[in-house]
This record gives sequence, structure tokens and C-alpha cells, in this order.
Amino acid sequence: MWAYNETFYQIYPIGFCGAPVHNDGVTAHRILKVGEWAEYLQELGIGSIILNPIFESDNHGYDTRDFTKIDCRLGTNEDFVKVCQELHDHDVKIMLDGVFNHVGRGFWAFKDVQEKKWDSPYKDWFVINFDGNSCYNDGFWYEGWEGHFELVKLNLRNPAVVDYLLGCVKMWIEEFGIDGLRLDVAYSLDHDFMKRLRRFCEEIKPGFALIGEVLFGDYNLIVNDEMLHSCTNYECYKGIYSSFNSMNMFEIAHSLNRQYGPEQWCIYRGKHLMNFVDNHDVTRIASILTNKNHLPLTYGLLFGMPGIPCIYYGSEWGEEGVKAPDNDYALRPCFDSPKPNELTDFIKKLIAIRRTSDALCNGIYRNVVITNHQLVFERKTDSERILVAINASDSEFTASNGELHGSYIELLSQDTASGAAAKDSSGASDEETADPSAADTPQAESAAADHSPSQTQITLNGQLVLPPYSVQYLKSV
Repeated sequence: MWAYNETFYQIYPIGFCGAPVHNDGVTAHRILKVGEWAEYLQELGIGSIILNPIFESDNHGYDTRDFTKIDCRLGTNEDFVKVCQELHDHDVKIMLDGVFNHVGRGFWAFKDVQEKKWDSPYKDWFVINFDGNSCYNDGFWYEGWEGHFELVKLNLRNPAVVDYLLGCVKMWIEEFGIDGLRLDVAYSLDHDFMKRLRRFCEEIKPGFALIGEVLFGDYNLIVNDEMLHSCTNYECYKGIYSSFNSMNMFEIAHSLNRQYGPEQWCIYRGKHLMNFVDNHDVTRIASILTNKNHLPLTYGLLFGMPGIPCIYYGSEWGEEGVKAPDNDYALRPCFDSPKPNELTDFIKKLIAIRRTSDALCNGIYRNVVITNHQLVFERKTDSERILVAINASDSEFTASNGELHGSYIELLSQDTASGAAAKDSSGASDEETADPSAADTPQAESAAADHSPSQTQITLNGQLVLPPYSVQYLKSV
């Protein structure tokens, strides 16, 4: 599956394009802005974007009115055809948000039920009781998603509903050429529906990717050979920021080992869950971290751990945004253009390293050194072994372990990994390494002639020096 080796980039189009929060009925060609970012995304190394809802809706996109039309606030279907072509021309695939659990009150079939009640041919498309009433005084009760009655739950056990949704997906593939779907609230979707969707999409477009939004529970229930290829890894999302904020790397180390470790009881070995440090529903990582020096380290961990990394637009340059109690507007801003900085450059290097690394894309996971402030773990396949080392402390740390032996290529230079003065693998400054005696340290072998300055070859003799606030990717040679 192509998605396993790529980095994803999530965009919330209504916010990204500066569209009105509520549907004003005015057609504006804002979606073209996504295509204008295609070159930037290609240079960053993005393999696919995930677009949150783009179809005609009442307000935020998850209250769909029509699955066959681009929201007028974003433009037209013809506009989106151009966007998809531009993205594909820059080697960026497209994944749309499949909102199949519910629709908005403005959805055409629900409006027919509101008008005709029992006489509507679409009354069984929803979970309706004509002996009750809704909070909108419709003259009937209906099921809303998790108590949100502006979101009308679809009856996915009704073959007519499933046929309609699959027909819409077929249209998206044939008209826009999309490459996959993010399934909204996949934990709420009928399992038989997801099985049929998987077979249907694979027949139309082999390799079509399905990634579900799942918050809790056993991800194996829907990530398997019959249903989805992947789902959101909320367990490790929490583990990442919490480990840094509490200075307790044991938390994320435990989660990663529980999911991917070498023991037979580990639950997701061989799977590729989607990892993230923030998205359109949660406070941005730059706002949630209590120590801003940890920001690049969270990405070092994100790209080193098993799974598929996904970046939320703007967070690659450290944009802040705090989730409000009653809305998510601050999480979904409009940017005139990209604002790349040193963090962006660092993430770009991480993307490039991971894309060409079999171990980082597909390798097994094993903890090597764990302390409250440091974590060293191994990613390994038959063809490659990489050590990922994180130091969340403001002090240098020497990790000692009998497995830290052999020759390695350091894939990240310390200036990009820590944001501090450039240091070699021993933790010494440039001035200190000018002393020939520095060559006697265990990790101070000079760079090989066939490696760039950012790929120093080092030798470990049972110890690894971790500079303060640093990330190291060490490839065994």
C-alpha cells in the first residue's frame, strides 16, 4: 500500500481557503488555493493530502447537503478537477473526507422526509420514529450523531443508502481521480458497510487507500484485510505531547511497545496506523507543549515511530491554535501563503529520510534505553537498522547500553535536530572538535568522504551521547 511509505498533509478547506463559516449560498472559487500550494507540498516531500469536507454543506462541512457538488463557498466541481490535476502533476495524491455516518439537516433526502413524512421514499434512509418529535419540531424523532441533532444519522443497513454513497465515491474517483478516503467517525460506521466499501473501491481503483478516524478501542476491529488500511492513532497522539509535558518518556515508550513491540502479545505489529501531533479537532502542538524546545523533538519522534506521519497545515512552521469550548475556529485558520522556517526545514529532512528508509516505514519496534527524559529505540527490517534517540532534557546525557555498538551513519546533523550550536556526535562544539585529541572520544570519527556533512559516520562502544533537546537518527552500517 502506497500510503505506508508517504507523509500526509491535512487541510481543512473551509478554514484554509477563508470561506464563510456558514453557507452563504455564494459561489466563490476559493478551492483553487489548494492547487496553488502544490509546489510547496512537493518540495516539502508530501505524498498525499487529506482534505476535510469539501462538499455542499450547511456549515462546517460535516453537515452535508449534497455529496456530488463542491461546496459553493469553495467553488465548483470544475475548479476541483483543476486542483486535483495540479496536485497530481506535483506527485501529491488526494484523499477526501468520507462523511458517511451522518448528513446535515439540509441534505436533500432528509428535506424530502421533512416535507412528506410517511410518504417520503427516503424515510428509511434515516433512523426515524414518527411517534415522537425532534428538538426542531419536525413532527418526528430522528437519531443524531452522539446527540448532535444538526447531524442526521444515516441508516447504513439500508441497501439504498449504501448504493447511493458508493455511487458518490465512484463519481469522486472517476471525475476527480482521488486516491483514497478518510472515513469520518469510522468507529461509528457499520462494519458491513466498510467491508463493501473496501471491495468496491479496490475493484474501481486498485490501491485505493481507506483510513478511518478512530478515537478509542481496539483498532484491529476495523484495520484489517477486509475493512480499512489504517486509522488514526489517538493513543500515541496523547502519549507524544503528554510524555514531553510531564517529562516522562516511559509513557510513549510503553504505548509504542504495547502496539508494535517484539513480544507476541503486542497488538498492532505489522499494521501502519496514522500518527499525528495535532489536527483540525485538537489544540495545536505548538500551543499544548509547555516547553517550546520540545517542538522539533515531537516531530523527530513522529517520523521515527511506526506508522504513517500526518502533518496538519501550518503546524510545520509552529503555528499556534487553541481549541475553544464551543468551536474550533482557532484551529482552522486561513494563511495567505506558506510560512516555512527552521522547523519546516527540519521536518522536510525527516520526511526525506523516512521516505527512503525501509526500517522507518516498515520496521519492527524495540525499546533500547528509556529514562524520564530520554528515549532510544530501534526500527529494524531484514535490510536496515536505525536507532532513534530523543533527549528532552536541557542537559547532555550519555546513554549506556550493551547494544549501542558498531558503526553508524548519523542521518541528522545536531544543528538541525536541536536548534542549538552545531555539535558533533560527542556533544562537543565546533571549536572543541578542532582539537585532534577529540578524535579519541568513542563517537568522534570523521565524516566519510562519500557522506554529506549531515551524515557523519560514528562508532559506538556501548555509549551514545545525546546533546540537550536533540533528535538523532543513526543508521547501522
